[in-house]
Amino acid sequence: MVACGPRPVVEMSRIVGIDPGQARIGVAVSDDERSIAFPRETVPAQGGTAEAARRVRDALIDDEISLAVVGLPLRLDGTEGEAARRARAFGDALGAALGVEVAYWDERLTTVAAERSLREMGRRGAKQRAVVDQSAATILLQGYLDANKGGTWKDPESL
Repeated sequence: MVACGPRPVVEMSRIVGIDPGQARIGVAVSDDERSIAFPRETVPAQGGTAEAARRVRDALIDDEISLAVVGLPLRLDGTEGEAARRARAFGDALGAALGVEVAYWDERLTTVAAERSLREMGRRGAKQRAVVDQSAATILLQGYLDANKGGTWKDPESL
């Protein structure tokens, strides 16, 4: 016999995407189903890694986060340099501040893609600078979500 009645509500936690920079940190969050990334905000990076990580934590205070995906600025040849070292140090501080696991995701050219997209939407200058980091965080988080969803788009010819 199968018990009938209301199913328990299973609430999924979100994934946060982080585009760390020396001046600003872009923050994006996934939806509850972990399929779509949304820009959240841009946080000042001043004050050292621990202070910046606390600012990001405070920006996410109302969200249940289970994973932080931190952009890893690899060189074009795929190697890590000083910027990647700083991103890893920030990721360590962020993981401790949020109490979650941190994954690193190749963020090469995400800022370039974000700037291009914002220009195409007519955002330039100060208006662009205000949101470019969170746009880059959204692009890198969406890439992570898409790569880790386990599914692929069906070819309409095969349906």
